[in-house]
Amino acid sequence: MQDSDKDIPVGDDIRLLGRLLGDVVRDQAGTATYELIERVRQLAVAERRDGNGPHAQLAAELSHASIDDHLHVIRAFAWISLLANTAEDVHHERRRRFHRSVGSGHQEGSIAAAFEHLHAAGVSAGRVVQVLRELRVSPVLTAHPTEVRRKTVLDSLGRVADHLAARGRAVDEFDRAEVDEQLRLEILSLWQTAILRLSKLRVRDEVLESLRYYETSLFEVVPEVHRTIDREFQRRFGTQSLGLNDVVSMGSWIGGDRDGNPFVTGEVLQFATSAQARVALGRHLTAVHGLSVQLSMSSRLVRPTPALLALAEASADSSPFRADEPYRRALRGVHARLHALACRVLDTVPGPPAHAELEPYESVGAAAADLDIVIKSLRSHGAASLADAHVVPVRRSIEVFGGHLCGLDVRQNSAVHDAVIAELFEVAGTHASYLALAEADRVELLVAELRSARPLRSPWATYSERTVGELEVLDRMADAVRLHGPQIVPHYVISKAESVSDVLEVAVLLKEAGLLVPGVHPTTTIDIAPLFETIEDLHRAPATLAALLDLPVYRSLVAARGDWQEVMIGYSDSNKDGGYLTSTWSLYRAQLELVRVAHEAGARLRLFHGRGGTVGRGGGPAYQAILAQPIGSVDSALRITEQGEMVAAKYSEPASARRNLETLVAATLEASLHRGVPVGVDDHYGQVMVALSADAMAAYRGLVYDDPQFVEFFRAITPIGEIARLNVGSRPASRTASNRIEDLRAIPWIFGWSQCRLSLPAWYGVGTAFDRLASSAGTAEATAVLTQMHRAWPFFRSIMANMGMVLAKTDLEIGRHYAQLVEDVALRDRVFETIAAEHARTVAWHAAITGSADLLADNPALARSIANRFPYLDPLHVMQIEMLRRYRAGDAEDLVSRALELTINAIATGLRNSG
Repeated sequence: MQDSDKDIPVGDDIRLLGRLLGDVVRDQAGTATYELIERVRQLAVAERRDGNGPHAQLAAELSHASIDDHLHVIRAFAWISLLANTAEDVHHERRRRFHRSVGSGHQEGSIAAAFEHLHAAGVSAGRVVQVLRELRVSPVLTAHPTEVRRKTVLDSLGRVADHLAARGRAVDEFDRAEVDEQLRLEILSLWQTAILRLSKLRVRDEVLESLRYYETSLFEVVPEVHRTIDREFQRRFGTQSLGLNDVVSMGSWIGGDRDGNPFVTGEVLQFATSAQARVALGRHLTAVHGLSVQLSMSSRLVRPTPALLALAEASADSSPFRADEPYRRALRGVHARLHALACRVLDTVPGPPAHAELEPYESVGAAAADLDIVIKSLRSHGAASLADAHVVPVRRSIEVFGGHLCGLDVRQNSAVHDAVIAELFEVAGTHASYLALAEADRVELLVAELRSARPLRSPWATYSERTVGELEVLDRMADAVRLHGPQIVPHYVISKAESVSDVLEVAVLLKEAGLLVPGVHPTTTIDIAPLFETIEDLHRAPATLAALLDLPVYRSLVAARGDWQEVMIGYSDSNKDGGYLTSTWSLYRAQLELVRVAHEAGARLRLFHGRGGTVGRGGGPAYQAILAQPIGSVDSALRITEQGEMVAAKYSEPASARRNLETLVAATLEASLHRGVPVGVDDHYGQVMVALSADAMAAYRGLVYDDPQFVEFFRAITPIGEIARLNVGSRPASRTASNRIEDLRAIPWIFGWSQCRLSLPAWYGVGTAFDRLASSAGTAEATAVLTQMHRAWPFFRSIMANMGMVLAKTDLEIGRHYAQLVEDVALRDRVFETIAAEHARTVAWHAAITGSADLLADNPALARSIANRFPYLDPLHVMQIEMLRRYRAGDAEDLVSRALELTINAIATGLRNSG
């Protein structure tokens, strides 16, 4: 198949889905509505084909339509965007299978390709084993207010994907016709399903929605990734099995992230941890019960090991029908003991009931040990293949997910810790004005508290509502650890961490909950992870970490965690604070220095990357992003947030979940074994970046923060005010009631810019920075050095690739139409033309540096996706602008509000990574 032909199937699938949707619309909404939608579609495609954005023809076609017609048109284009996304996902997996079938080499980012690269580079098997045994990769699922799709819709789209895959395997027209009918019925069901929720999500809903990904993909895929590591390592290096089951562990913030979310309470945290344990134990109980039915070997025909027979005798299963079936009896005993453990830690136990009341296991690990007895026995009488096919996967799943499923992080803002600690000290009579103390005095007071076994809080004292709430969360953390083990709440993240005292305050609070043992050498099972978010925080981060690790009392806590210190770095707030280029460079510099500081203190650094889906929030292809990190910063460990709509995109289906997890493992392994010299601040490239960063930040802040009218422009051109009304995430859009950019959360900030298709946070200021370099060094010399950096430095190449991706999705003509919503004409023209000029500079420099005017020359898959889907977005933008005009003019009709919310949802869907 030639390259020009490889994308024909996805185009055919999208046209098929569009035709079936059209048939449903004609049948359900009438011929007139169908013909309106078809005229709009043809106009949109024609205008895109001619190189134009949504102009007068589309607006004129829709100008006389009723609000009911608008709703039909919006829903039609929203559904075709979702269906096109699904077709693309199916095609991606189709191409992967094709390449595998023709032996065209391992896909970049796969575990097999990683081992191949390492082998070719001459890395020894021993060195690879050493890193693999330490390798820890943890994607952390988070709930954010850009996830706009309902579980019902996601489930239906999953079935559409299955039908499309089945259609590709159909052998004749009869089979294809049957599949087409199933697709038509699924699309009919979607058309009669509401896209939007009736009410805003609660945190409990977010918890339950996140847990669905374990049933849809993660229970199957995470153990399979571990098996793949083992298999591919043996295939490439020819050594024995490693038996690894702890490389990938899932994490979550959902139910533990309290920063700015008052709805995350102690009760909610308890709900989240219990729900996680229920899902994990329910899975294990069902699987073990299934084995007890499946393994029907008779002792009259095989000779089990004495250990297996002892396990069967201890099962209390006296049924005469199973007297000669020791495996069934043994596994019923394993199930009963696991069930008893579940009864001890859960209110309600899922799955089949136990046949008898047996002594509970102390931990799920003990159940895994008994399964080892089953495996060894099967292998002893020629049934190794049965053990490997049926029992080993269950045993691996128990070890991977334990009784906790995933680690739930707790996060809170340092300002809240300040206030709580101050009140505890004041009420206890320890110090009356903690907040007035200098940093050194705060540290001295906190260190003394960590050495003392005396409780700071009293059960007879009265505290403020805020302090009571924070202590309640800590107490529920302690309860969860006692019930489910320390893996259930492994990290405490401190937002807006700026100082040593910010970290020690959390240590004192953990002590008050019994999660930290005080003394001269205190210990804890919980990682305390400062989150450095703003540009200034990132600059100060190395000094803060150095001072922390220099404190004996804190160094003892790090030693208790295996000498690992976790630090989280924030992409979103640093971007909002300083712009794309400055944020990216500040994160790079901070990582270099943090690694150095940790090394000098004899500790190892685990970086937790707080990335979002969009480039403005650290998004982009994960494989390239990880390999572009500073050398030494990926030290056998990586934690990374999976946020908003990207969770569904990556983990809804087993194929996409496997690709994503393999990519994270492969990149982390390769980056951990990378040989080379890091580019530092004092190197030539580093010095160029220092100058570029300063100029880019000055340009960005000059517009966003220094222009007194910019907030007015931003709130008019984007639907930021209306986004806050959407029934999506549980978290408020702003930290306070102010209109300031500083107080707006980074997520809706970037989400708003994507809606009007300007995506300003991901590129603004870069063109000016390049221009100023050219002014000082000369255009030819500047172009030469930037081209060289692009060719030789993965970090800079990643910057340009990600920026190109965003620039390709940016549409200045659409943005210009949104600008008509700014009523102050002088403000509108002044700010928009400033943005347009910067956009032109940035695009021109991107072409000069990369050597191609094609913004997506290195990303043909995205170029294809844009060509397939963007024509369907243009009508949505036209209608959103019209609905914003009506809504802001005071049109209180419920249908206007619903149409506006639908356009926000549909545009986010079409852009895929919008928040």
